[in-house]
Amino acid sequence: MADEIKYTVPGMSNENAVRVIDLLQRRLHAHNDLHLTLKHVHWNVVGPHFIAVHEMIDPQVEAVRAMADDTAERIATLGGSPKGTPGSIVSERTWDDYSIGRATTQEHLGALDVVYRGVIGETRAAVEEVGELDPVTEDMLIGQLDKLELFHWFIRAHLENAGGEIVTADTGSEAGAAKAGSGTE
Repeated sequence: MADEIKYTVPGMSNENAVRVIDLLQRRLHAHNDLHLTLKHVHWNVVGPHFIAVHEMIDPQVEAVRAMADDTAERIATLGGSPKGTPGSIVSERTWDDYSIGRATTQEHLGALDVVYRGVIGETRAAVEEVGELDPVTEDMLIGQLDKLELFHWFIRAHLENAGGEIVTADTGSEAGAAKAGSGTE
C-alpha cells in the first residue's frame, strides 16, 4: 500500500517504516469501517434492549474514531500518507460489508461478535509483526487492542447462554451469528 516515503522517524529505516505504514493502513481501514458499522448498528437496533445497546455503542464509536485518528497520525509521522476515503477503504479491505440491516439487538450483537473477532485478530497479528520493527507503534496498537477487547467483552456478555457459553462461538458469518444471537433474547 505505501509505495515510497521521503523520510521517516530517526532511527528507523525507510524499508521498516514502509512495512509499518502498510500494517497501519490496514488498521486504519478497519477502524474507519468499524466505527461506521457501529453507527449503523446504533441506528438499526430494535427490540426490548434497544436503549441499552444504543447507549452502549456510542462510547465504542467515539473510541474507535479516536483510534482511527491516532493511527492516521502515526502513518503521517512515519512519513506516509494515510488514506481515509470511502473508496480506499472499500477497494483495499479484506472483508465484506456488514450484512445486517434492521434487526433485534441480539441479532446485531451476534453479528458484532464476528466483526470484533476479525478486527481483534488482525490487530493482534499486526502487533506481533510490528513489535520487531517499531516499539512506539506496537505500544499504540496494544493500547487500542485493550479497548477493542473490552468492547468485545461487552458484546459477548449479552451472548452468553445459561451454561456460560457464547452462542456465536461456532459461527464465522455475520448472518449465522445473528441467528445464533437471536436465541438469547
